[in-house]
Amino acid sequence: MNPHITRATLGLLVALAATALRADEQSPPTTSRFQPLDVFSLEYASDPQIAPDGRRVVYVRNFFDIMADRQRSNLWLIDIESGEQRPLTTGSRKDSAPRFSPDGARVLYISSEPAASSRDSKKSASAESAQLFCRWLDTGQTARLAQFTDSPGDPVWSPDGRWIAFTMLVREKAEPFVEPPPKPEGAEWAEAPRVIRRVTYRYDGRGYLKEGFRHVFVLPAEGGTPRQLTTGAYHHEGPPAWTADGKSLIISANRDEDWEYQPRDSELYTVDVADGRIRRLTERRGPDAEPAVSSDGRRLAWVGYDDRLQGYQVTRLSVRELNGGEPRLLTAEFDRDVRHPVWSGDGGGVFFQFDDEGDTSIGFVDLEGQVTVVAEHVGGTTIGRPYASGSFSVSDTGVVTFTETDPQRPADVAVATRGGNAASGSSQPEKPGQRRLTSLNDDILAHKQLGEVEEFWYESAHDRRRMQGWIVKPPGFDPANKYPLILEIHGGPFANYGRRFAAELQLYASAGYVVLYVNPRGSTGYGEEFGNLIHHAYPGHDYDDLMSGVDVVLERDYVDPERLYVTGGSGGGVLTAWIVGKTGRFRAAVAAKPVINWYSFTLTADAYPFFSKYWFPGYPWEHAEHYLKRSPLSLVGNVSTPTMLLTGEADYRTPISESEQFYQALKLRKIDTALVRIPEASHAIVERPSRLIAKVAHILKWFEIHGGDTGGAAE
Repeated sequence: MNPHITRATLGLLVALAATALRADEQSPPTTSRFQPLDVFSLEYASDPQIAPDGRRVVYVRNFFDIMADRQRSNLWLIDIESGEQRPLTTGSRKDSAPRFSPDGARVLYISSEPAASSRDSKKSASAESAQLFCRWLDTGQTARLAQFTDSPGDPVWSPDGRWIAFTMLVREKAEPFVEPPPKPEGAEWAEAPRVIRRVTYRYDGRGYLKEGFRHVFVLPAEGGTPRQLTTGAYHHEGPPAWTADGKSLIISANRDEDWEYQPRDSELYTVDVADGRIRRLTERRGPDAEPAVSSDGRRLAWVGYDDRLQGYQVTRLSVRELNGGEPRLLTAEFDRDVRHPVWSGDGGGVFFQFDDEGDTSIGFVDLEGQVTVVAEHVGGTTIGRPYASGSFSVSDTGVVTFTETDPQRPADVAVATRGGNAASGSSQPEKPGQRRLTSLNDDILAHKQLGEVEEFWYESAHDRRRMQGWIVKPPGFDPANKYPLILEIHGGPFANYGRRFAAELQLYASAGYVVLYVNPRGSTGYGEEFGNLIHHAYPGHDYDDLMSGVDVVLERDYVDPERLYVTGGSGGGVLTAWIVGKTGRFRAAVAAKPVINWYSFTLTADAYPFFSKYWFPGYPWEHAEHYLKRSPLSLVGNVSTPTMLLTGEADYRTPISESEQFYQALKLRKIDTALVRIPEASHAIVERPSRLIAKVAHILKWFEIHGGDTGGAAE
């Protein structure tokens, strides 16, 4: 990293910390505000897996290494009845994907030594790859099951515990495009040119893709040599699902000839473990994914939809007899996305995860299509902003474990039972009962005064539709004071915010701002019709939804109408740039990783076969007027708001060239602007904790120099 950038960033961090300290002086002496360096102390649970007998949970405990500026993770085991927990693995590694064996005696997991620096990331493939391990719980003995040259993923035990299925990249050696003449001995020539001929050749967060295809393997549970089951120039997605007899696997893949041009299409296939024979199970245009087989082996469940080339389409749950018969749609009347289906032990229905009005829940649908809620407040694994996230698993006895969150804490491990109260055992089918097993952040957050989060509903000025929003109030909030306001906009755009912990928003509140975030039209969790209100019309009336939310909060009199600020990332960056082209009501704006020009975006983004097909009526050269009409660049002549652009230099989703276009256009118009380039950062930006801190610091500094200085508290 450039040493000048480092010093500037550190200066901002010190200033931000000083702001928080000034705020502490006005707070009760027993509390303190959430501060930038507190980010490194946060922990969160992910991927909780419950033992078949429902008595123990193994989960991934994520933490941050402040010296390496990296996320690490270990595995921990919890006894559900006593609440006692102990580590299964330790050290500065990345342990993930724990999976109990069918008898509950062993835990399978993936472990890797993460790169500590950009120099380390250039090590050989074999040194970088993750490895598959097994731990025997009675003795604590651990064994590596094989030597992998690439990282295995999606490990799944066979029903009898004798085999493990997984997916892994199988590399292909690319033939040189040209044969250069031999170089003299000892000569140092430039690196050979890279010739690209595939449709998808790079992907955000992964960089330029390795040559090869992801295939399905099986491995003896006691270790040995992996055996490849699938072949061909196709990717096979996991996790695979075993049939009850252990003779076949069910996988999702697109094995059509034009698969590279069909980004949403996939089918289910059975793969014979003995000889690798493949048979197609589904036949429709659209995704078929996440197969799950009932324990008796009779039925198959999976998720998908009939593709209508819409920007947003609700994913539904289907079931069929595994030995034949027509698929039956179980969630036809349930207007929410169904994810991660898991059969109940008795085969009487399927557990699944879904989003509904800013909350993520675990549901259960019986074979008649009746849906009930098993657990609420799932999530907490996206530390920066309050996006939907989280996961769950189910024991043979029907106990559910999941990651639970609220605005005051990231993900902890919790349990629930269908139709009952996990804490008391009382039957309350209409209201889920759940019990939290961990309190991973009590040591850092219990004595912190965090911003209180208030939910509210309002009507959009465009069409009177009801919109859901949340307000984060500064610690020590006094309604008699006047506070500056930050409108923070989610990305996607087909995504949602909710009542979930968000370190970035808490840092804004800690600096003395009221923070407003809402789910405008296009957000998920409100049904297919609401999500598609922006189909081929984005940005559009979602602008009105956002402005109406600001107007409603201004009516409360504790927000200073002269100190309004706006920011957002990705789709939120698009809307931020759109907003400053539509109104001058905000004193300053920060558009993080935005799209500025849809024409250039669809021809430079990593997933370009998807964007041009689903977000627009056709290719940009066929609909140039439509692309320009929806581009913030078309409104740049109206902008008077000081606007910062902030993007990772390795962002392949919304390439930094998008930000550069807006920056240079604003410079030509002599509008106050700044371009913040984050070295080595992908679209996520916050893969490293220091980047989350730096992102917030730059945003707050930009707002501060444009009238947002709060002195750390309300004025």
